[in-house]
Amino acid sequence: MTGKRPDLRHRVQARRAEAMAHDLARSRRAVGRRDGVRMEIDGRWLINFCGNDYLGLAQQFQVVDAVQGAAARDGVGGIGSHLVCGHHVAHEALEREVADWLQLPRALVFGSGYMANLAVQQALLGEGDTSVQDRLNHASLIDGARLAGCRLRRYPHGDAEGALRQLRTVPDGAAMIATDGVFSMDGDVAPLRQLALVARMQSALLYVDDAHGVGVLGPDGRGSVADARLGVAEVPLQLVTLGKALGGYGAVVAGDADLIDHLAGTARPYLYTTALPPPQAAAALASVKLARREHWRREKLGALVQRFRAGMQERGSELPPSETPIQPVPCGDNARALDMAARLEADGFRVAAIRPPTVPEGRARLRVTLCAAHAEDQVDALVAALGRARDHVDAARAA
Repeated sequence: MTGKRPDLRHRVQARRAEAMAHDLARSRRAVGRRDGVRMEIDGRWLINFCGNDYLGLAQQFQVVDAVQGAAARDGVGGIGSHLVCGHHVAHEALEREVADWLQLPRALVFGSGYMANLAVQQALLGEGDTSVQDRLNHASLIDGARLAGCRLRRYPHGDAEGALRQLRTVPDGAAMIATDGVFSMDGDVAPLRQLALVARMQSALLYVDDAHGVGVLGPDGRGSVADARLGVAEVPLQLVTLGKALGGYGAVVAGDADLIDHLAGTARPYLYTTALPPPQAAAALASVKLARREHWRREKLGALVQRFRAGMQERGSELPPSETPIQPVPCGDNARALDMAARLEADGFRVAAIRPPTVPEGRARLRVTLCAAHAEDQVDALVAALGRARDHVDAARAA
């Protein structure tokens, strides 16, 4: 005979109350319309500085034309899993284009980056194996290790020697080092060359989630792995999301042909879900082609990043090191981050306040992201608004 079970509704209510008390409650904001970097929320137009459309491709006319044309021909749905009837020539064209772009043997389309990260570890690791991960990895990499049922070991952020120490504590079983290429909340880049050396020394497979690197970093925008001058021999698998720099939705895992074939035949998040809609694959293909040839987008983006950092420094705001479009503005406590975000919105800017558990306790921040579609005067205006928000919030707290 068991005791009385906890009421899940009461548990939810208690957790909600706790989140409210610590300024951790989340709420959704409905976007009415988008126009480039502008978005309408609650009937008011704001300049968006918290999206992931780094190259400004989400509303590019060739990309929109591709999705509309494919939808007119093929409809809007994938209608089945890839191994049943959902695999389309649009998926194959996208896989070939991404593999060619990244100079890798093969690629495999997934419905989302989250599913792809679950799939890679579930298909390759199991009980008795080990996944060694950076402490600031994306949640999907952590959940992937849990789904695989393997041991999960974490090393201090950006510490390749820490990864080596963790691997040395688990000499038995297969091992994988999994890391973000560009870390989504800090904008810094993983020490991939050092991690590749550790992986080779310990006979581990290095897997890089390059969601925020591909399209932005490296020669021809091929990402953080190419920027580190590494190839498939050192990094057998890497993740490309289609919803960040490429402005769409879905993901691609690219790399060693045998490993990709294994994922296609055994990865549960690939086998047991509906295929990405062909119009989305067509849109992603158009975006990849633009990202490959329109180098001015990366050049402009890099110039805007430097302009933002220089402007913040001139106003006495030191930012953490980041040369990527992700520019965190530290706030410390949760309430200060929320107050500054509210002041920015009053000035016409949408910048999200990022709080635990997305970031560690005491490290709440505004996550500013820049886009090739932003204008210089918009970046300058944001810098000025950040200064006013900081001064207003600090003065209110001192009063």
